[in-house]
Amino acid sequence: MPYLPDTVPAPHVDDVNGPFWEHCNDRRLAFQQCGDCRTLVHPPLPVCPRCQSLDRQWRQAPDEAIVFSFTWAHTAAHDSVRESLPYNIVLVEFPSLPGVRLISNVLDVAPGELSIGDPLRLAWDANGEAGQMLPRFRKRES
Repeated sequence: MPYLPDTVPAPHVDDVNGPFWEHCNDRRLAFQQCGDCRTLVHPPLPVCPRCQSLDRQWRQAPDEAIVFSFTWAHTAAHDSVRESLPYNIVLVEFPSLPGVRLISNVLDVAPGELSIGDPLRLAWDANGEAGQMLPRFRKRES
């Protein structure tokens, strides 16, 4: 069962972020990296914010991350999530990928069971009728 209902709108896919979502559909979390200065970029951009290079590559993310910050939504941001309240919104960081953070959710936790610094493991969750795979996380033992 998906974390949020299938009626949640699918992510908007375009020429810039398309490779990110293609990697997700292959169950691979990868972040954009400048081919010249090696700066990691997320969300994807058409040019490197550091050196303005157009050379974009993709770097595989590790399966392990930590909670940088989080909140619990108690008010529905969209009608489709009303029945899922409360749900968590987590800002995840990857210690081996400095500067990269991802907004996601942690599966199988209730309010009071998340803390900043909690170790996480990547999990995959299908979203919407199209089945777009979304990177989600589960808590792991420290």
